[in-house]
Amino acid sequence: MPVETAWSEYYLDEMDAAWLYRALARVESNAQRRAIFVNLARVEDEHVERWKALFHEHGGDVPAHTPSMRSRILATVARFFGSGAVLPLIIAEESREVGSYLRLARGAPDKRTHDTAVAIATESAEHAQHLSESIGREGEPWHGLAVGGYLRSVVYGFNDGLTANFGLVAGVIGAAVAPHIVVVTGIAGALADALSMGSSGYLAAKSEAEVSARQVAIERDELRLMPDLEEKELALILEAKGLTPANARESAEAMMKDPKRALETKVQEELGIQPPSVTPLADGLVTGTATAFGAVIPLIPFLTLPAGPAIWMSLTVSMLAHFAVGAARSIFTGRSVWASGRDMFVVGFGVAAAGYVIGALVMKL
Repeated sequence: MPVETAWSEYYLDEMDAAWLYRALARVESNAQRRAIFVNLARVEDEHVERWKALFHEHGGDVPAHTPSMRSRILATVARFFGSGAVLPLIIAEESREVGSYLRLARGAPDKRTHDTAVAIATESAEHAQHLSESIGREGEPWHGLAVGGYLRSVVYGFNDGLTANFGLVAGVIGAAVAPHIVVVTGIAGALADALSMGSSGYLAAKSEAEVSARQVAIERDELRLMPDLEEKELALILEAKGLTPANARESAEAMMKDPKRALETKVQEELGIQPPSVTPLADGLVTGTATAFGAVIPLIPFLTLPAGPAIWMSLTVSMLAHFAVGAARSIFTGRSVWASGRDMFVVGFGVAAAGYVIGALVMKL
């Protein structure tokens, strides 16, 4: 494959990023954050020009660009719910780009490509840092950032409710029971799944918060009981971030005079603990509610249509919903909308087919 063909993905990603940052700037009410978006869009334009220069040097054609479905979805979400709803996802994307461009640099066919990849990796890291700081996070987000917040809970809760209850409804249809049994079973399944997912989301988030709190408490005790050792560790952390040994020791000594600052640095840099994007209770409520909405979709046709048409309408609506939720998941995974939607479509169809066959076999026993 020609080198310039392999570069197309990078070029189109930079074009997409510039388009998305400008879209975010248009809807951002906070002047400081809007200025950040405008500046980031300009930097992405510089990345685009670097790629264009590489294409021209190698005699390749610059690919045509239209905003991706993922970027359009993020821009739409930001327009209705604010940029804070999508910033964790954008930070994660910038963070992934750091590693992607560094890998490109390691396998670059020439010095120009290597230098371009390293420069963009550095600027992507700075982008992630600035955006992370704009939502109150500290540390280096490209070393592992939990993303999604409420949006992630909505998408994954909806996905679980839709898939699980669609399989359940298909099972009772396969058992050839009366239509009202399908409705009763579907409603019971929706309620059970929503309560299960909501409580599981709450307990998981609560457990994670408790583990983090315990680690922070241990670190606080270590700072109080073993200050000399902790000061040496702080110096090593600062030295690893680029300070000279002498400056690192001096900074660590000054930092130890402010226990709160020292603890925050150790927690973020050594333990990698970041403030949670959602509270456990909010996570549980959002996940449970989204699950309920997803679970109701296969039932709606049975509440409005006769049994025969309702079965086919339920299948059609549910499969379309599976594709849509798969496409929505692409904003977390970075995969193409069509590939993610197709995979979810196949999974949903497989679950329904398995449920139908099992229901039919059970009735024959």
